[in-house]
Amino acid sequence: MPANLSGTWDMVSNVNFEGYMVALGVDFPTRKIASMLKPQKVIKQDGDCFTIQTLSTLKNYECSFKTGEEFEEVTKGMDNRTCKSVVNWENEKLVCVQKGEKRNRGWTHWLEGDELHLELTCGDQVCKQIYKRTL
Repeated sequence: MPANLSGTWDMVSNVNFEGYMVALGVDFPTRKIASMLKPQKVIKQDGDCFTIQTLSTLKNYECSFKTGEEFEEVTKGMDNRTCKSVVNWENEKLVCVQKGEKRNRGWTHWLEGDELHLELTCGDQVCKQIYKRTL
């Protein structure tokens, strides 16, 4: 059975977010503001259906999907591109592949102990974020 990622999570670590945003083509002022934020993730998991919210003082983003089913995603709050996304379980990791203008784009969520890990990729850039469950 896959891991249960449900919960509210606060960011504690954010490595190479700048490089990731440059690869996405995010403009300089937005990158500077976004790099100072400590977003919160709210994940609601019901079987194969997910809603993931990323909440910050600048912008909020919500994505709902069912694993194994491709969907159209507009990445509002980042680069505002439309892509075809599909999310699948690969072992204990929730892996999203995003097909669109940018190559090698996607993300992976997984649990390690009491931490939620998120790896964001675009082109040759990888951003690694760690979240702790809100108490």
